[in-house]
Amino acid sequence: MFKRFILWDFPRASWQYDVMVGIIVAFIFLTPRAWFRDQPKPSNIAMLPSGNGGSSFFIDSELLSGVPRERQISRLTELLQRRSGSHRVNIVRVEPILNAEGELEGYMAFARP
Repeated sequence: MFKRFILWDFPRASWQYDVMVGIIVAFIFLTPRAWFRDQPKPSNIAMLPSGNGGSSFFIDSELLSGVPRERQISRLTELLQRRSGSHRVNIVRVEPILNAEGELEGYMAFARP
């Protein structure tokens, strides 16, 4: 009987067929997502649409934690060049983004080609 289950040798609408379909549906809906480790990982850098031929990026605040203000532009330029594989990315300005309570949420980085 196990061989018949593996080879799917049952006609449609038979009780064996219904049991197999039920097992498959139960597996799909009851299996925890963590078993497959397919959780999306948030990106620390998000490219945003901008005009004037430049680019803008939202940078997670954790990427620049501990980096002095005067070194942020060069650090972001290095990160973006490494991630994109292009040495054309040049950051020209970095602005902090604060929430309503004044806490740092991230940075906006503006680049020119």
